[in-house]
Amino acid sequence: MISQPSAAQVGNPVSWKNGVVSSADEYASKAGLEILQKGGNAVDAAVAVQFALSVTLPRAGNIGGGGFLVLHLQDGTAAALDFREKAPIAASRDMYLNENGEYVSRKSKIGHLAAGIPGTVDGMITALERYGTLPLEIVMEPAIRLAREGFILSHSAARSLNSASERLSEYRGSADAFLKPGGTPWEPGDLFLQPDLAETLERIATLGRRGFYSGITASLIVEEMKRGGGLITMRDLRDYRSIWREPVRTNFRGYELIMMPPPSSGGIVMTQVLGMINRPELDTTAFNSAAYIHLISEALRRSFADRNYWLGDPDFVPVPADSLTSPHYLRLRMQSFSPDTASDSERISHGDVIHTVQESSETTHFNVADRFGNVVSVNTTLNGSFGSFVTVTGAGFLLNNEMDDFSAKPGEPNMFGLIGAEANSIQGGKRMLSSMNPVIALKDGRFRFAGGAAGGPRIITAVLQNFLNMALFGMNAKEAIAAPRFHHQWLPDQILVENLWFSEDTIEKLNKMGHNVRRSGNLAIVHTIASDQEGNYVGAADPRGPGYVAGY
Repeated sequence: MISQPSAAQVGNPVSWKNGVVSSADEYASKAGLEILQKGGNAVDAAVAVQFALSVTLPRAGNIGGGGFLVLHLQDGTAAALDFREKAPIAASRDMYLNENGEYVSRKSKIGHLAAGIPGTVDGMITALERYGTLPLEIVMEPAIRLAREGFILSHSAARSLNSASERLSEYRGSADAFLKPGGTPWEPGDLFLQPDLAETLERIATLGRRGFYSGITASLIVEEMKRGGGLITMRDLRDYRSIWREPVRTNFRGYELIMMPPPSSGGIVMTQVLGMINRPELDTTAFNSAAYIHLISEALRRSFADRNYWLGDPDFVPVPADSLTSPHYLRLRMQSFSPDTASDSERISHGDVIHTVQESSETTHFNVADRFGNVVSVNTTLNGSFGSFVTVTGAGFLLNNEMDDFSAKPGEPNMFGLIGAEANSIQGGKRMLSSMNPVIALKDGRFRFAGGAAGGPRIITAVLQNFLNMALFGMNAKEAIAAPRFHHQWLPDQILVENLWFSEDTIEKLNKMGHNVRRSGNLAIVHTIASDQEGNYVGAADPRGPGYVAGY
């Protein structure tokens, strides 16, 4: 088995004194760096990165989707912003079922009916207004320039556009925006221009929220909905608002973690898993040994069972967050744990709690830290790669297919194999449950780590392991992000392990315990930043996919 990678294998991360940006795209990271160097803070730069990603990473970076933002400021302020998409008011519980009550999965994944109300633009403006220091038109300059003047396609960007060309060609707006004129494939080195998107971004920069949720852009969205039988109306757009929520906080072996609450499931799941694995045997298990994988997988099995039953939009359903994360409850959940025998997911259901009324795979994540000590961690998505494949004609941006993240029919799996329950059923105006998981970790009150990932439910397990690699095994940012990963999500009842990284001996030991181990391709793509022993910033982009770290 290849265990902890050495510094010689992956190299030591470069450090910077004043600021750092880690994202999935070179242009976007440089856009954030440009704003930092102009005197902006981490929030200013994060907004610049988000809008730049909407230009240079169309399959995931977006203004037609939504996400979550977690921040920690130099003065100790911590905040969590929910700009998750919402179901249109006209959405109904059984909208994806046929006359026989059977789930028609394509309808929630492809086309106009799959789109929820976008939240990204409102989220970025809301964050900037409360914590930013520069005007919107300044932080949006890099994105508008990239859309108007174009950017050079990398090999991965050209391949991504070409791989989706057949589906994109089904929709007029998508064909206009993303297919190469003349019908030939995109090539690395081609200049990619997006004049319609540039106009849309300029309206936002000039008019703010009104430049997207009303006026020309809103009219184009509604016209697109009418063209394809979608549900989003002018009222839906007008009424959308992102929400500041109280972060989920947990402590683990000297670290304080700040995470998103529901409708993100990441904070609850990570809090549960860290509580369940904080046992004496953790100190004697080697990195990625069979015993280590077994312990974490058993905790994940129980936590995902809870996630899928209890969690949903807290504005619509009571989420018993305090009960689900209490030490007493977590001890009860692990009473059935055996150190040498796998549990059966068919027998491990959700736990019983005191119910109170309290509180793609193509996602992308980025992190920013500034010279003042402020840190921002953002997860954003269209859900599937290229979302619904529907581009708003004349506006140049793709719409999400986030409606698939609801439980279209409780008990039926979504595109990621997650099986939901009543708490996440479809209702007009409701936010769908998410696996996005932006995390900031402190130690002794100082920033130590920020990270997140792309990859559906694998986001949670990848970020968890990335943090544990640093907190338990002392890896630096590049070692932690390059280390091999595994994944368990309750159902289907299996452990996925990345190809080539895990020995037959380890897999055989897990199988003898009763696990169903399957080899897999890359499990999520992570982006992180951290602070080193000298207090400088370091960053890491996952070698499993495109990414870029910029600092000064």
